[in-house]
Amino acid sequence: MKIILTLLISIVLFTSCNSGVIEKPDNLIAEDKMVNIIYDLSILEAIRLNNPASLEQRKISPSNYIYKKYKIDSLQFAKSDRYYASDIQKYSGIYDQVNKKLDYDKRITDALAKKDKDIEAKKKLDTKKDTTATKTSAAERILKKKELLKRAAIKK
Repeated sequence: MKIILTLLISIVLFTSCNSGVIEKPDNLIAEDKMVNIIYDLSILEAIRLNNPASLEQRKISPSNYIYKKYKIDSLQFAKSDRYYASDIQKYSGIYDQVNKKLDYDKRITDALAKKDKDIEAKKKLDTKKDTTATKTSAAERILKKKELLKRAAIKK
């Protein structure tokens, strides 16, 4: 009985899994454009999660922004996404490209942040040197003044 039940479940699972690719939609979004769309959606989602007020203040709806920018509609995007998702290798390739773009942006951002940090540290160091130089020159002036007073007292 267990063998028959296991065999029956296996047959149902194998027949229910659709191994074929979904039919290509008439207005399929090109793969490179799909990469850009998913990339932009990722950026907008990160902004929404980190600083929701920024999108609300500018009255930006991420999905509407994407539809206008790429001149697509929600149905076209949904059908294209479904088509690419049905081919796991193609879909994985799209997301690999998106991840590469995000990683590149992260490296650029990190480099710029490091450069800004280095500039700030240099400014602080320069300010500290200027302050020290000013203090030194003031101290030197006081010492010279004392020296002149001593010389004047000795001459009298």
